[in-house]
Amino acid sequence: MNTKYLLGISVALAICAMTACGGGGEAPSGPPGTSGQAPAADVGAVKSAANMITAADITLGDIDKDMAAKGQATYDVKCQACHSTGPNRVVGPGWKGVTERRKPEWIMNMMLNIDVMLETDPDAQAQLEACLVRMPNQGLSKDEGREVLEFMRTL
Repeated sequence: MNTKYLLGISVALAICAMTACGGGGEAPSGPPGTSGQAPAADVGAVKSAANMITAADITLGDIDKDMAAKGQATYDVKCQACHSTGPNRVVGPGWKGVTERRKPEWIMNMMLNIDVMLETDPDAQAQLEACLVRMPNQGLSKDEGREVLEFMRTL
């Protein structure tokens, strides 16, 4: 590989690590679903599982421009370091067409309940394997997650 490419990847990863890691505590010590996790991680996963978004929680109609604008503002602060609004992957996958490839509840759970998704969802686990970087918990509220979803629908 050429040096410029490797330097670019290193810079992107460093930016993501410095700007996009919005908290959420420590990641589990072992791979998802292993018994080597600390009890606190298990309690957090159970707590998060109770908060999973279902299809019944989301009503989609015409795009709400105000919600989409708020979602774009959240994207600009918490998401753009790792995700493009186009089809190309930066650190995480690009968002263009994501609402055609994924159900709204899956998208929201990836934003709001990443620990449970990485433990239980094969598609989320495949994304982790493809991207090689665990998506950080950005600490979004349900309303903020819904606004980001609305922004995604405009892409």
